[in-house]
Amino acid sequence: MKPQHQFTQSQFEVARLGPCERTSPLQLSTTPGDGRCDYTPDDMRILFEPRFRAGEPICPLSMEHAGARERIYFDPMEVKAAIVTCGGLSPGINNVVRTIVLELIHNYGVPEVWGIRYGYEGLNGNVGRPPIALTPEVVENIHHRGGTILGTSRGPQLPADTVDFLTARGINMLFCIGGDGTQAGAHAMAQEVERRGLKIAVIGIPKTIDNDIEFCFTTFGFATAVGQAEIAIDRAHVEAKSVYNGVGLVKLMGREAGFITATAVLASGEANFCLVPEIPLELHGPDGFLAKLKRRLLAREHAVVVVAEGAGQHLLDEIQGADASGNRRLADIGYFLKAEIERYLKAEGIPTGVKYFDPSYLIRSLPAEAVDSLICERFARAAVHAAMSGRTDMLVGLWHNHLVHVPLGTSTGLKKRLDPESELWTSVLSLTGQEKW
Repeated sequence: MKPQHQFTQSQFEVARLGPCERTSPLQLSTTPGDGRCDYTPDDMRILFEPRFRAGEPICPLSMEHAGARERIYFDPMEVKAAIVTCGGLSPGINNVVRTIVLELIHNYGVPEVWGIRYGYEGLNGNVGRPPIALTPEVVENIHHRGGTILGTSRGPQLPADTVDFLTARGINMLFCIGGDGTQAGAHAMAQEVERRGLKIAVIGIPKTIDNDIEFCFTTFGFATAVGQAEIAIDRAHVEAKSVYNGVGLVKLMGREAGFITATAVLASGEANFCLVPEIPLELHGPDGFLAKLKRRLLAREHAVVVVAEGAGQHLLDEIQGADASGNRRLADIGYFLKAEIERYLKAEGIPTGVKYFDPSYLIRSLPAEAVDSLICERFARAAVHAAMSGRTDMLVGLWHNHLVHVPLGTSTGLKKRLDPESELWTSVLSLTGQEKW
């Protein structure tokens, strides 16, 4: 988490298209305690830092609380909305698409919702495929499927081209589902919209299976990924214990953040080593990983090692360049570790059998499990409420279990990292005992 003194209140103020002069069609309540769900007051805020020490001043920084507003900006009958999904797959994308469509059409009465094909390419008429109409019938059962029915791609398009596309088709509400690169593209579009003086709401919904988006404690798909990763670790444990000096090696997602790896290790309880990008990986020497693994095998005759894909990159030959999303290309730490473990133990005269698991693409393509389905519902509805109230150039975040509005100009470019001083990492070290070997 970025230190609070590096933010100012103005960085949390969300842009709006204009005054909200229409009454919401949702017919919620404004009277607490009457047995009906209430609108969220427009001035309701969530503290940036709710913790404080007795006697010390409370940090006044706050963010807008997300939720349905009593007064809205758009006339629902004049809304033409579009949804785009970008970047890598994550469980729950279709859930978000489905809920946006149903909330717009059934609850707000919006007549048209369109699905943009294959990411931001679909917002460039020169290279993309035409959008498809999204109706309740089209999205009825998509939440039971993995992937995205809209298709996805990586890489940006020129904001001028994408805004031309939106204006040519009369689209005045765009929901962008994706990670930091996607939200950076959404921010660029919102700035182009503002420069032209247009009234188009651009709303981001954070999607990253790595759970590394700032201002979002948990992103959708993370719980499903952890659950499936736990199964892989458990299977690796079975393989490791079934042979003399067996080693189960599991590589999980996590380019720059070790949240999936650390959380899955805790959920499983069977790992003996957890290697994440935030903690430098030392292979050699008496306190290096290989020596510790040897001592573990001599003492217990088996070991389970779980490594995040971004760990130990300094040990491998650097791969030049980046992918279309701007992500640094990674070398394969999994195969590298497998070879190094086998080479080292052979040189030490220790017989072993290393079983290597890489369930990454299997996990990414799964449908969302129950916990993620619920998070998807919350994010999607909050995004629709924000757009209908005329907010723009923002994403929906999750802060201290409350949904909040975060300006894209503040959130993009920041990445959440696993804190070595956190309870999460301390718990991993206590469970694995990897420091004692």
